[in-house]
Amino acid sequence: MFITVERTSEGVRMLDQRLLPSTEKYLMLRSPGEVADAIREMVVRGAPAIGVSAAFGLAMGASDAVERDPAGFDQVMEQHYTRMAAARPTAVNLFWAIERMKQVAGEARSGGMDNKGIAARLEHEAQQIHDEDLESCKAIGRFGAELVADGSRLLTHCNAGGLATAGYGTALGVVRGAVEAGKKLTVLADETRPFLQGSRLTSWELMKDGIDTVLITDGMSGSLMRRGEIDLVVVGSDRIAANGDIANKIGTYNVAVLAKEHDIPFYVAAPLSTIDRNCPDGDSIPIEERDPKEVTEFHGTPVAPEGVGVKNPAFDVTPASYVKAIVTDKGIARPPYTDSLAALFDA
Repeated sequence: MFITVERTSEGVRMLDQRLLPSTEKYLMLRSPGEVADAIREMVVRGAPAIGVSAAFGLAMGASDAVERDPAGFDQVMEQHYTRMAAARPTAVNLFWAIERMKQVAGEARSGGMDNKGIAARLEHEAQQIHDEDLESCKAIGRFGAELVADGSRLLTHCNAGGLATAGYGTALGVVRGAVEAGKKLTVLADETRPFLQGSRLTSWELMKDGIDTVLITDGMSGSLMRRGEIDLVVVGSDRIAANGDIANKIGTYNVAVLAKEHDIPFYVAAPLSTIDRNCPDGDSIPIEERDPKEVTEFHGTPVAPEGVGVKNPAFDVTPASYVKAIVTDKGIARPPYTDSLAALFDA
């Protein structure tokens, strides 16, 4: 099994997902700023993996501040928190991880702990965030496997697998959970324009696991649904509002509308950390607008006329009314989500 991101004695070691599937290259990041840049530049992507990476980066920053700037430790950490939070605006796990690290540091300081002790606590907390994500994805896989019939043809969009998490996956965690339960299935992976996470990443990691995988273009899913060649849809999410609206990679909304038209269940898989209880609905979710070159170029080669206008939102919002169920690490939530999601937090 590949490693998405890990903390080592040298820094934060991260698989460069921009180079997949042709090249498997690991980067060694040696500062919180480098980690923040890697998140922004999509060296690592996927909400849970972003949260884990941010936590590791902050832990590294704390350990470094103990040696380099002991008198200004707290001020340096505030700068690290701010820079990390600016890396990407939509993935709520990023802010969840930052707040969790800030809280641990604040409690340690209030308890009289010195800088070295705080840094040690943050190192431990970051590893806990990593380990908990791995276990939560496996729980998602166990719950989600119940929704997948033997022999299913499952459509997914973007990459919500081991590459997007600490190593197991949310939507692909459901796939892995079903396979581990002895079920046979075929995964149809949308290519996911413009960054091609489906073709570059999802198909790569599923093939590594020996799972039957068929790559399709984004425009094919409706036709395949009409022909009865898709049985269910499972996607991940970068942020889920309190009412069950979900933000996921651009194109997810299209898939959800098509699934509803063809009476195909549309499921979302995500840990509780992806649910933003302070966000009432999808209209309140900030949507990241990315570099137009991701649309007009491919690996530096122009594929559109120079000067053309471009829109490149990284995500769209799918209303809760299109979502049949949300599979979490604490169980499966069903409509009405305002009640069922809240109940999972209280369980």
